[in-house]
Amino acid sequence: MNIQQSYDLWSEIYDTNFNKTRDLEAIAISRSLPTQHFKKCLEVGCGTGKNTKFLLERANQVTCIDISEAMLLKAKEKFKSDRVTFQQADITMKWDFGTDGFDLIPFSLILEHIDDLGSVFKKAAASLVPGGYVYIGELHPFKQYSGTRARFSTKSGQQIVPCFTHHVSDFVQEAIENGFRILDLNEFFDDNDLTVTPRILTILLTKPL
Repeated sequence: MNIQQSYDLWSEIYDTNFNKTRDLEAIAISRSLPTQHFKKCLEVGCGTGKNTKFLLERANQVTCIDISEAMLLKAKEKFKSDRVTFQQADITMKWDFGTDGFDLIPFSLILEHIDDLGSVFKKAAASLVPGGYVYIGELHPFKQYSGTRARFSTKSGQQIVPCFTHHVSDFVQEAIENGFRILDLNEFFDDNDLTVTPRILTILLTKPL
């Protein structure tokens, strides 16, 4: 089962099943973004819209993209605002999300499904206005090292979504090579317990003026 098929299937229970990674990343993005208001946001990997409500509070316009049509349908049911649009897209292909640049591009729990980080960082840099921000919120590589993967249970058994392990240095090096400046790198822990393996890695980047 490929990534799109996996998330199409997962969409039926994504909002209701027990998922520490989903819930903690929603907290992480709310604590990681700059306090300013944004004009145009490109939400990459919007899923069922778990972060969309928050982003609509922080941006005038939000373009939500996801590879899963089933996930997008769930999100569309929640948001009827003319300030949000939805588009099915594979971010490994050509980006065509409007001619005007974005000043915020958040990636939430999606880059683990991308093999070639460099091409995505390059496209993000080209789509971002100078002074704009990129937020990355991912399952921490330390969790991946121990075998944790995006997964969910169905009547036919546990389904594991295809994933790639990216080290912290991979994110940092690709950011630098594509002209970004790193503003912040942080880790979030289950129940804020700093003695356990961190669950979420966040990185905040900016495109210099």
